[in-house]
Amino acid sequence: MAKKFSKLREKMSPEAQERVEAGTKAELVKMRLGELRKVRGLSQKELSNLLHVQQPAVAKLEKRTDMYISSLRNHIEALGGKLEIVATFPDGSIHIDNFSDLKKSTSA
Repeated sequence: MAKKFSKLREKMSPEAQERVEAGTKAELVKMRLGELRKVRGLSQKELSNLLHVQQPAVAKLEKRTDMYISSLRNHIEALGGKLEIVATFPDGSIHIDNFSDLKKSTSA
């Protein structure tokens, strides 16, 4: 018989409960592009209209594991977001800003 997680959690130490909660929050902020699109309430067709591409192009991009940063930025911005590139090291995180002027340099 399955046990409710809430009952198991009650038996955990406060430290263990905090670790579980932190881990859960960390996993919730990780999302694939297709999941993000759905959470933002858009269909592939609606997003394709915003990006001025065909719907299959959106489907293909959502399945890719390697893409241009500009393609990813366009996708995120069409969803109403802003793309930030962050490098994480053991001693801290650094925002990489080489790509912040990408639109300016490509349109000039």
